[in-house]
Amino acid sequence: MSAVIHRLRALVPSREQLEANPWLRGLAPCLANPKLWHCSRRGVAMGVAIGLFVGLLIPVAQILLAATAAVLLRANVPIAAAGTLVTNPLTVPPIYYAAYHLGTWATGTSATAAVSLANPFSILESLGSIGLPLFAGLAITASFAAITSYLLISRAWIWHVAAKRRRARP
Repeated sequence: MSAVIHRLRALVPSREQLEANPWLRGLAPCLANPKLWHCSRRGVAMGVAIGLFVGLLIPVAQILLAATAAVLLRANVPIAAAGTLVTNPLTVPPIYYAAYHLGTWATGTSATAAVSLANPFSILESLGSIGLPLFAGLAITASFAAITSYLLISRAWIWHVAAKRRRARP
């Protein structure tokens, strides 16, 4: 378990890296709060939830928005920033494809918008017909991922602490 934690910590940006980011300079005074960097059950669970929510729902400025939300909600900032990495060039196409189909089901629209990947402008032309189902699907996916991750991480953390205490008892 500790090897996994060390690998995850290596992926998480440091305070200095986030403070050096030109987009986050305005948050630098707020980032000095040590509670935003401490690994507590609530802070980590909320950080993952924020990161997944922002990463799935908002396609631009994800780290900035996740860090801002983490500061406002007193969550773990580096975990929130790392959580946005759920969307990257490899994961966006399948996520958006699945979210679009979920959105067509949720909104009751038909999935008839054909988008040609050979012509990038066809995406812009068909944005009007795919926009509402895509946004609805992304909102559902982001909300579900955030709530589920918060509950699972909180439960796993409680279980881990309880098991650790049981082992420590004579």
